[in-house]
Amino acid sequence: MNDATVELLQTGPEQAELIRNLYQFYAYESSDWEQEDVEIDGRFYIHEAHLQRYWQEPQWSANLILVDGFIAGFLLIERSELPGLDALELADLFILKKYRRLGIGRALATQVLTSGESPWLVRCYQEDATALAFWRAVLDELPRPASAIEIDDDPQLLNFLVTPASH
Repeated sequence: MNDATVELLQTGPEQAELIRNLYQFYAYESSDWEQEDVEIDGRFYIHEAHLQRYWQEPQWSANLILVDGFIAGFLLIERSELPGLDALELADLFILKKYRRLGIGRALATQVLTSGESPWLVRCYQEDATALAFWRAVLDELPRPASAIEIDDDPQLLNFLVTPASH
């Protein structure tokens, strides 16, 4: 990552518009496999009530990724609501193209997935070859156990559970 300074900055509700704007780039890139179309206003749909939960719910957060003070992407974290799964979910990780292939995403994902004592859920679309390769590389090198798990809510998603190391 050269000598760049990388920061993960938790946002507040006053930065919802910024996250909403960045999410448009993320939605565009994932529109191939999510089969999303733009709305009549030319923007991808964002479920506003869900977006607001990042600033209302415990253990949910919307974070900016900064590189040398410049916005380089975002990271969304949720508390999983899947039945029988007590885990945090690394819901969305997006790095702008300018900052890709510098190790930023890998370093942040590793930092987040090895923090705390909670298990972590990571999900990605089977059709997203780039994300799948990224997550497999991250999970293979993680100093915590990570395993594929079956979840029946969306057959297009691959699911991985990262558990705290046993002592």
